[in-house]
Amino acid sequence: MFNKVEKRAKYYLNFHFGNSRGGIRLIEFRDVSKRYEDGTLAVKDLSLTVEKGEIFVLIGPSGCGKTTTMKMVNRLIDHTDGKILIDGKEIYQFDIFELRRNIGYVLQQIALFPHLTVEENISVVPELLKWKKERTKDRVTELMKIAGLDPKLRSKKPAELSGGQQQRVGVLRALAADPDVILMDEPFSALDPISRGQLQDDIKRLNDELGKTILFVTHDMQEAMKLGDRIALMRDGELMLVGTPEEILASEDPFVLEFTQRGRGELDA
Repeated sequence: MFNKVEKRAKYYLNFHFGNSRGGIRLIEFRDVSKRYEDGTLAVKDLSLTVEKGEIFVLIGPSGCGKTTTMKMVNRLIDHTDGKILIDGKEIYQFDIFELRRNIGYVLQQIALFPHLTVEENISVVPELLKWKKERTKDRVTELMKIAGLDPKLRSKKPAELSGGQQQRVGVLRALAADPDVILMDEPFSALDPISRGQLQDDIKRLNDELGKTILFVTHDMQEAMKLGDRIALMRDGELMLVGTPEEILASEDPFVLEFTQRGRGELDA
């Protein structure tokens, strides 16, 4: 069923997942920096740990380094100093596909395969990993049920879905091969407020059910407070504060106060 998009599908698999499963349990940054060839220091001496099973939110103004930090985890961007460890192993010790095999990746741009049905889109990675058909079918059923998607949508094409439904399918595609870690880069920012709120609820429910470790990037403080077990606030490539939503709100730091008081945290860098 993948003859028309097989090349694209294999690219998606290799780019985001690698070729088999592994055992990623947590993410650790130790004095990590990213300096570009022109001298720009995008991330400076970052140290933090993302614990297994939590939703950890990176937030900050535009240009603060939050997306760069997330992309260093699966080596879409390589760090230049320090160490990043996954399940206690430095990421440069992994084959790049081995590294990505347990990392789901959800973007703002959904990029579903337009000629495939919902079921086929969700099944892309398990199919290419040569899962048995019954196992793949059961996985699709399980994920659609948890996400609250009507089973009748299995045979629909992306163009027949709403924006919120398409993004749900994108999230389920990232979860389909059962990765331990999910990276989410402002996945709901283009949606209307109602769909956005519903998808935030879905992510909380999915994580309660599946126990994934989610690194979530947003510029929306309300979203961070709703989703995050812990939140890391960044500014100019540096970590300003890490804490629970309650700890963030209790901070008396002037920058933190200004940021949290602006609902959507859209400050100039």
